[in-house]
Amino acid sequence: MEVHAVLLKKVNITSPIQSVLDVADNLQLSLSPEPTAEEIGLNCGEQRSSELILGNEDLKQMLESNKDSSKLEAMKRIVGMISAGKNASELFPAVVKNVASKNLEIKKLVYVYLVRYAEEQQDLALLSIATFQRGLKDPNQLIRASALRVLSSIRVPIIVPIMMLAIKEAAADLSPYVRKTAAHAIQKLYSLDPEQKEMLIEVIEKLLKDKSTLVAGSVVMAFEEVCPDRIDLIHKNYRKLCNLLVDVEEWGQVVIIHMLTRYARTQFVSPWTEDEDENANNFYESDDEENEKPADRKRPYTMDPDHRLLLKNTKPLLQSRNAAVVVAVAQLYWHLAPKSETSMIAKSLVRLLRSHREVQYIVLQNIATMSIQRKGLFEPFLKSFYVRSTDPTMIKILKLEIMTNLATETNISTLLREFQTYVKSQDKQFAAATIQAIGRCATNISAVTDTCLNGLVYLLSNRDDVVVAESVVVIKNLLQTQSSQHSEIIKHMAKLLEKITVPMARASILWLIGEYCERVPKIAPDVLRKMAKSFTNEDDLVKLQILNLAAKLYLTNSKQTKLLTQYILNLGKYDQNYDIRDRTRFVRQLIVPNEKSGALSKYAKRIFLAQKPAPVLESPFKDRDRFQLGTLSHTLNAKASAYLELSDWPEVAPDPSVRNVEVAEATKTWTTSLGKPKKEKEAADKFYSSEEEDEEDDESAASSGEESSSEEDSDDQEDSNSEESESSSSSEGDKSSREKYPKKGKKDRNESESEDEKNGNSLQSDSSSSSSSKESSESDSSSESGEDSESEPEAPRNVAKSKKAEVKPAKEKKAARKKDVSLLDLDDFNDVSTLSTPVALSTPGILSPSLISDLQGLSLSTSSPVINICMPSFVPSKSHELLHRMSGKGLSAQYHFPRQPCIFGAQMVSVQIIFNNSSDKEIEDIHIEEKKSDLNLHLFSPIDSLEPEGSITVSMGIDFCDSTQTASFQLCTKEDKFSVGIQPPPGELLSPVTMSETDFKKEQAKLTGMNESSSTITVSPHNSIPQVVVQKFLAAANFGVVPSGQDNVHRFAAKTVHSGSLMLVTVELKEGSTAQLIINTEKTVIGSVLLRELKPVLSQG
Repeated sequence: MEVHAVLLKKVNITSPIQSVLDVADNLQLSLSPEPTAEEIGLNCGEQRSSELILGNEDLKQMLESNKDSSKLEAMKRIVGMISAGKNASELFPAVVKNVASKNLEIKKLVYVYLVRYAEEQQDLALLSIATFQRGLKDPNQLIRASALRVLSSIRVPIIVPIMMLAIKEAAADLSPYVRKTAAHAIQKLYSLDPEQKEMLIEVIEKLLKDKSTLVAGSVVMAFEEVCPDRIDLIHKNYRKLCNLLVDVEEWGQVVIIHMLTRYARTQFVSPWTEDEDENANNFYESDDEENEKPADRKRPYTMDPDHRLLLKNTKPLLQSRNAAVVVAVAQLYWHLAPKSETSMIAKSLVRLLRSHREVQYIVLQNIATMSIQRKGLFEPFLKSFYVRSTDPTMIKILKLEIMTNLATETNISTLLREFQTYVKSQDKQFAAATIQAIGRCATNISAVTDTCLNGLVYLLSNRDDVVVAESVVVIKNLLQTQSSQHSEIIKHMAKLLEKITVPMARASILWLIGEYCERVPKIAPDVLRKMAKSFTNEDDLVKLQILNLAAKLYLTNSKQTKLLTQYILNLGKYDQNYDIRDRTRFVRQLIVPNEKSGALSKYAKRIFLAQKPAPVLESPFKDRDRFQLGTLSHTLNAKASAYLELSDWPEVAPDPSVRNVEVAEATKTWTTSLGKPKKEKEAADKFYSSEEEDEEDDESAASSGEESSSEEDSDDQEDSNSEESESSSSSEGDKSSREKYPKKGKKDRNESESEDEKNGNSLQSDSSSSSSSKESSESDSSSESGEDSESEPEAPRNVAKSKKAEVKPAKEKKAARKKDVSLLDLDDFNDVSTLSTPVALSTPGILSPSLISDLQGLSLSTSSPVINICMPSFVPSKSHELLHRMSGKGLSAQYHFPRQPCIFGAQMVSVQIIFNNSSDKEIEDIHIEEKKSDLNLHLFSPIDSLEPEGSITVSMGIDFCDSTQTASFQLCTKEDKFSVGIQPPPGELLSPVTMSETDFKKEQAKLTGMNESSSTITVSPHNSIPQVVVQKFLAAANFGVVPSGQDNVHRFAAKTVHSGSLMLVTVELKEGSTAQLIINTEKTVIGSVLLRELKPVLSQG
């Protein structure tokens, strides 16, 4: 204190130090510490836990009360806590005491609680086992099931015998709900003690015979968990499971369908072998060999009735509201159905794309795998895979993958227009994936390689670094396939090296320059000089490519690059990255000869400049077909732990008699005597309108017959399906159903006839003659119909064979056309392009004449181009051989294109065929019997006879769909069949048009970028005259001549016959016997093919 007083005396009261000390004292006295966030959280937690303890105490008191109302209220609050995710395990002792309560409601809630916590509190739960055993005898089925559920939740090996006994008793319970719980308990007991497997299999075998739909799904799940390899247990229950499938709950349907898929792959022969054998024979064998060996041929494939039963009973489930069920049925059809019948699953899977994004992701993965093997399955639904702006990135990339898989020469122009839009997306990952997709299309479809390459080069000037970088990488891959033709692109990319910053793109450019340094000898050293300056600042990936470039230039151009290479090698020698240091030492020893150089230095040039194989751009889904569709393994592309592989089809089908058919006769008699009337016609239409869904009742009765419920289901299905077809008489339906079983016993036939007559009298059948003939072919199981009315609404050929059909052809055509029109079709690119330019063509039947005139009047303004179809200026006399007289046994055929509008259809190309008989006998009945391609053909009328040395000319129409694919068909006579084909030159797929030079330039300006193909061609001296140029091009293709104001520029215009897309051709003669040939068209595929066809026109004599 004395020292403090002395200090105060020394320090003046008014001094600044004194004032600061006073303020500090005040601060210390007045400052109260505030709690931190952690302290607040701890306090709140303590408060909550204290409240919870207090609440639990109240609940315990209520549970120990003598009043049932208090106990019930307490149990409700406890179950509410569990459902909210709160921990109620502390109340276990108090709750267990009430397990013997006589109040039913309390007992139910106690069992709900015990199921949740029995595994955690096993010791306390064991004390109540006697009560659980008494609960197994309770009169209430819910109590019995709950007691078994709690008992199986106690994971203690000591009580395994008690659990086993309880499961056996429950499996024989009268309540299906208790039997279902027993099936669930089997899986729990097996995981606790796998040694009980044999006894559990006996219980499973018993439960598999259960006829309740409530039990079926659960017992099949137990079968899959315990003994999935015991296929013999399924034999006797196969048909019953097929018939119960529609009525089982959705979770059970998925399990049963997957199990039956595996079962069918072991019990039935492959339905695909017939198609493969037929294709192989058609491809390899000649007609003579076919005629010589009819006896040696394999017996035609006949589908097992049980195989057909499975396909038939799962088909209605494609309309299920549950996405998992639809995917399960789709995978079943994919793995089991004939290829011609899988078309129906496409529409169901596309429907699921309207669901949540998680469902979309799984469905799109399955579609991506399917689309690789069978493009035609999803091609009609191509627009459903167009990307929306609201789609997440994972969905966008999957849709992009599917579109790339579906790309063909026919639709590639439409897809490339879509891709052009996607490249501009703000989603960088998606834009990069789009560029990769363009590269894959260019690799897979050679006709658009140049077009895609030009488009990617155009993208190099994009402002987005990601787009430019990805374009460089894809261009590098494409150039490896045809580098000799694209030295200009390599030069262009070398100029962009200074602007591009992405390491992968810079490395790709350097690799290209180094690989093809001999093609750019002036640019490569300069690039190396610039890279030497920035070597130290480059990414490691780029540094490695700089070293490679230096080594290659040192070996090919050492005079200019020797010092640069040594400088770069010295920089690399002291680099921080050991990979670069090692590469530098290796390169130096290899390319710079010295005394220590090994034997490898002699081969340095061969090592560095070796020919590299072009990279193969493949779909990431290519190898996923090794997994079963719809499984976790397929989604992850890796084998999951419990995955069960699908077995290969057996060579010979096992004995079908092992499947139970004993009660079929009795069931059939019972259902026939039932005489249940059919339902009245409903106004609502079904989701599916496929004609293949029309099935008869007696087919279901003959194949299954286990239960009456399945018969009623098939009746109801027949009712709803018969409403969808167009028109037919009931007598015709009866006739077709009577013809379905020609080999059955007398009793069966009479019963099916009487049942069909009853059905026909109670409801007039609306199924058409085509569907009747389809039904008969399906029930015989000898041939599989692959035509789906949704995707191909044309009536099949066998309509003509039905004698009593009362349907008028005009009505059928009108209905078919009506069915074709959809909202999606109005958005078709080709239709838009045709509407934008008025053409003097036959107008579609959808528009009325007044509307057509209004539209034409609106579009024919002064600003819009006038394009008119004109007659051909030149018709070549060249003919092509269709059938040689040696192959045709005296019958020869030539075809040519008269370049006249086809009278059979506006979208068809007219073809004239000239038949000659060079044999010494008459050839009878010349006709076309079978089409082997998907193209639409209008056949010529059969020729009754052709005299020796006689000749006859016939006309036919072919819709080539703006592609040069061959129209294959069988040309037949009375005695022989010949496989022939007509392949059109690209110039014959056009119709000539006339237009002014101004309109030509306007339209050409719209068709640039990917829609433009060009090439420099050589011109022989005598072909440089304007009249000769025009004559040569008109002979090569069906063009119309466009007037030109320049002597050295010739313009031609045409439209594609099928889609009406413009085809603009410009030929500009230059000095030095060269010319520039440019083709502008939306149809890039046919444009590229036509460019190749026209290149040699002016160079030939």
